[in-house]
Amino acid sequence: MRVLIDYRPALRERSGVGEYTHQLIRALLAAFPANDAARPLDLTVFSSSWKDRLDASEFAGASTIDRRVPVQVLNLLWHRLGWPAAETLTGRAFDVTHSSHPLLLPARAAAHVVTIHDLNFLAHPERTRAEVRRDYPSLVRAHARRADRIIVSSAFAAGEVEHQLDVPRERIAVCEPGAPDWSPRAHVPPDGYVLFLGTLEPRKNVGGLLDAYEQLVTGLAEAGRHVPELVLAGKATDESRAWLDRLERPPLKDVARYVGYVDPAKRRALYEGARVVVQPSFEEGFGMPVLEAMTLGVPVVAANRGALPEVLGDAGLLVDPEQPAAIAAAMARVLFDAQFAAACTARGLARARHFRWDRTAGQVYDVYRQAIEHRRCASA
Repeated sequence: MRVLIDYRPALRERSGVGEYTHQLIRALLAAFPANDAARPLDLTVFSSSWKDRLDASEFAGASTIDRRVPVQVLNLLWHRLGWPAAETLTGRAFDVTHSSHPLLLPARAAAHVVTIHDLNFLAHPERTRAEVRRDYPSLVRAHARRADRIIVSSAFAAGEVEHQLDVPRERIAVCEPGAPDWSPRAHVPPDGYVLFLGTLEPRKNVGGLLDAYEQLVTGLAEAGRHVPELVLAGKATDESRAWLDRLERPPLKDVARYVGYVDPAKRRALYEGARVVVQPSFEEGFGMPVLEAMTLGVPVVAANRGALPEVLGDAGLLVDPEQPAAIAAAMARVLFDAQFAAACTARGLARARHFRWDRTAGQVYDVYRQAIEHRRCASA
């Protein structure tokens, strides 16, 4: 089975989509080594950028193709013209092309697989940027219906794709990400911080989190209680300037800070210093920080929207993201109710063990086989 995967979303500053892509490739290579005659997988990792280069050493056992074509140029050609085909661009033939985002990776003969993590860009295109705003809302329906199979990371996302894009359920496969290979942390830091990790964009409800934290800070100060620090981590966007400015003014000044994008190799250390992780997003197709926090045993407060309830289950507190007072109360409970926080830790550790990359790799391999068969039958 010859498979081409588009690695570009993971090329630099990996967010949730990039991390899913990166870890999926590693899991596929581990689960289906080149010498496995029973389940053969000839995997090619594709990248293209004018200045960022693919590190081939990350993917022993895979072929890599790295073209010096600007991302924006290639996206325009692929999205709007469906050209150049994968075979033309790489000089190779494939059975499957796998796009890591909702729009097809063009091919003349290969089956098409796309990954759709969420459809928030349909309801709120104003929250998106660049090619996402220009192409996704207008093209995603047609591309999804042409895809031989669609991979999603949650049951919530599967329902969104089925109903909003009118795609038959049998062509949609839920392939949840796996938990990181981390052992639980040894202890809870007594002076730990409240952590938000994610791209600073409107969908993440950063403004609502800051409103909630202002209420928490004010209430704790009036009661004479210790105020834990708020740490915001993740890539800044054009929309984030107003939120970052708030950190320089009372009541958040000196109790909140922004640390920027955190490299994947340093994320475990960031989580280990937290007493609670807060994910107040208006919508998530999965919510990787929730799973990462549970894997280490960090309690979680998350929004009761999108896939977050599906991921968190009973291992933390779910709140209305449009109610800052509810977010503040949930954070306070985790911070100051040690017995409840310990129960969240135990349930989170148990829940995280159900998310495994080896299982994800097997599911995705089956999706590839189904896509090839669907393409063959459609061409017959």
